[in-house]
Parts: sequence; structure tokens; C-alpha cells
Amino acid sequence: MRNLLSLLLLTLTLVAQGANPPVIHSRIGQTTASADSSVVVKLQHKMQQFNWNDKATLDQDIFSPKSVNIHPSGKKFYVNSLEGCATVVYEMDTWRKLKVIHHQFDEVRDSALWTKPSGLFPFRHYTRHLNTFSGKPVESAFSHGGRYLWVPYYRRTYDINAQDPSAMAIIDTQTDSIVRMMETGPLPKMVACSHDGRYMAVSHWGDNTVALVNIEGNDPKAWHYEKLFIVDYQLKLNLSMTQSVNRDVNSGYTLRGTVFTPDDHYLLVGCMGGGGGIAVIDMQSMEYLGRVLGMMSNVRHLIINDGWLYLSINGGGYVQRIRLDAFLDAARQMKDHKGRIDGWENCKVLGGARTIEASPTGHYIFAACNAGSKLCVVDTRTMKMIAQADVDSYPVGLDISKDGQTVITTSQGRSNGGGNAVNIFAVRYADSSEVPVITDPQSEADDQAAQATPAPSAQTASGEAEPEGSVPYGLIGGAAVAVIVPLVFYFKKKDKNS
Repeated sequence: MRNLLSLLLLTLTLVAQGANPPVIHSRIGQTTASADSSVVVKLQHKMQQFNWNDKATLDQDIFSPKSVNIHPSGKKFYVNSLEGCATVVYEMDTWRKLKVIHHQFDEVRDSALWTKPSGLFPFRHYTRHLNTFSGKPVESAFSHGGRYLWVPYYRRTYDINAQDPSAMAIIDTQTDSIVRMMETGPLPKMVACSHDGRYMAVSHWGDNTVALVNIEGNDPKAWHYEKLFIVDYQLKLNLSMTQSVNRDVNSGYTLRGTVFTPDDHYLLVGCMGGGGGIAVIDMQSMEYLGRVLGMMSNVRHLIINDGWLYLSINGGGYVQRIRLDAFLDAARQMKDHKGRIDGWENCKVLGGARTIEASPTGHYIFAACNAGSKLCVVDTRTMKMIAQADVDSYPVGLDISKDGQTVITTSQGRSNGGGNAVNIFAVRYADSSEVPVITDPQSEADDQAAQATPAPSAQTASGEAEPEGSVPYGLIGGAAVAVIVPLVFYFKKKDKNS
């Protein structure tokens, strides 16, 4: 019977850890190196809101940070605090806070910020004071060489189940103020800018759609929606208006990672849920081609580097890759909106692989691994994980500086704690050729900003749910029962017969 009790205790412990891995906290100064010392990662600073005694790192504006974006100039970076309804701006190297951009709107005071409704996103549940709300910022992307930062909101605060149109702020990075507001579909997650600067794509986790904004020219007042793509089918949302539900599940394909191919011919969108795969949109014919399958399920983030398409696989904890041209060949051969490609290369990292980014040479992939609470480093020449550094639990967002020497992660947290932290790592390479020589001190963003049309009047106002890919507690409990009950009967029978 003692063996039975020990086994039951072990089972319950493992189940509990599967639901929420233990909370860990990184230490400033901690250093992690690959076995051959080709890469050395050192935590040099953090901002956090879990230890109020540590005044040197305490930052009350870091509240469920979802993502981070380093400006192309390398002079500052932006952190989206989802539950804080704010984007926080910091100076690189000094880590000094420059500004807090609050996503709080009044339909009268801020009416001049809004673009004319496109007609693509009708309100079906809410009818009054639609533009009075706070926005929960998710991801971000720059356009116009870094002049503008696009920030979509998980939802408007009054829309408890993210079933009506959300919104997106456009921030002028010269003044770090909101200069334009646009509607979006329900529950937008990712935004991506085409390489030619013509389009901004917005993928909607909430209803299987992808929107395309025409951003030609330098005047934000002229930007407008041009197309709405439907990935197989559009969800019909009719959820409760008084009780919240988990929108991180049962949301169709739960569209996530979004990237344009280098020639802007195709737009690729990862499908975390449903049937999985990667949705492919032909930007020349302006049509949705279908979904390519063959990779692991639970695709979270997509990047393209040096002719390779890289994926982070959230549930399994992998980084996968395949040649981009081979993937596109499979996409062009799709029939009935479905295709398949095998032959993916896999690298096991740690559970909950979220945001991934490549070093300047493409020799290394950095991955924020949520369940493992680690920053993992993958050598793309061998597709092996070569290092893992502690990160405050539980990391979701990540960005790397243009020179590859700074990696910043955001830890959003879970219901059992963790999160509310931004970790800043210094990266050193044994091979000096890994660091590009940046000869022009002026960034493309600075050059373009000097030529840009004066911005409109700026606003002067100062997961949501459980993290993506987390396991619902009901399923955990069911799994525990399924494991424990047979074990009880097995050991009772064993004890009786012994």
C-alpha cells in the first residue's frame, strides 16, 4: 500500500507540473554557454513586477507583457503589456523608460484618430459607445522603415469574449504617440509588413480571417483596408456577453504566425488549432490558395531566413524547418485548398516553443520556451539545441537586435504565477563574423522619418485568459483520474494476490 501511495503522489505531482510547470526566476549576471563556447548568453538586466523589494528592477508598467519589438535603429524597444493596456518604451543599453503609451480611448475625445469604417467588420453584439474602451495590446510590427509601429488589441475591454471587432493602434515612433486607429476583426494576434512596404497583414485568431491594409504613401489618413481573406470558413460567433469563455481554444484554426515571402508573392499564416498547417495566400492574384500540411501540429510562429521556412511548434516544443522553395512548390500544387509536404527537419527544444528569431547570419535560432521557462539556442547548421538559459516563467515574446548581440524576452505568466517580467540578454559569439558591421549610424527609419508627411494629431492620453497552448484544468483532472483509477485497482489486486 505504501508503494501505491507513493505512486499516486508522484502521479499527481507530474500532472500538476504538466498543467503549470514550477515558477522560476532568472538572476542578473547568470551566464550560459554552448559546449564549445561558440555562443555565450548572459542576463544583463530585467524589468519585473513580482518582487517589490527589488527596487532596481521593479517596474509597475510591466503587467502581463505579451511581446517586444526592438526598433530598427537599435536605439529603443517597445513592450506590450497586455493586461496593463499599455505599450512601454525603453532606451536600449541604458534600459531607461522613455514613455508609457496608454491604450485608453473615449469615442468623443479621440474621434479624430479613427479611420472610416471599412464595412468588413460589422458589430453584431455591441451597439453603444463602441469606441470607448481600453485595448489589450498583443503583438506589433514596424512599417515605413520603423517610422510606425502597428499594435493590434486582443479585444476591446467591454467585449469579454472577443467576438466583435477589435482595433489596432498606429504609433508614430518619432513622438511615441498614437496617431491613427483602425478597426480589425475579432481577436487579432499577428501583424506583418510586406517587404515592399505596400501592405500590412493582420491575422485574426478569432474567426479564421486575414485582413490586408494598403499602407502605400506616408500619410496614415490615406491607409485603408483592401481585402479580407477567409481561411476555409469564417467562424460565426455568438458567445455570452456576461460570462467569459476560453477563446484560446475552440477558435477554428486559431491563426497565429504571419510572414510575407521575401519577394512578397505569398503570405503565409500558421494555424495553431483546428486541422493545423500553414495557410497560403497568393498576393499577386489576391486569393487564398489553401493550407499546406505535413509539419507537426500546433504551429505557433513563422520566420523565413536564408531560404528556409522555420516554425515553432508550441505543444511539442520543437523548431522545424524546410526549404522555402520546396514548401512553395507544394503550395502551388494544392488541390481543393489542401496540400502536403514531408521532409521537415526537427530540433527538440523545450515545451511551449513560442516566439523564434534568427541571428544576423542565420546560424542560430533563439526560441522562447514557455513551459520550460528557458531561452533556447538552436544551431541551424546541425539543427541541435546547444544552449538554454533561465528566463522568468513563462516566456512568450522575443526579439533580437539588428547586430545579434541583444535578445529580449517577455514573460506573460500563468494562473499559478510567474510572468510580469522582461529579461534582457547579452549574446556573445566566438566567431566575430557572426556580428555584422553596421557602418551607417543613421537607420533606415531615421532616413525615412525625415521625408515622411507630418503625422496627424497624436493622442495625448497617457493572454489574456490562459496562455496559448496551455492545457485546460478539466483535461488535466480527467487525465489524472484516467491514470490513477486503473493504478488503484491494479495495486489492490496485486496486494491481494501477494
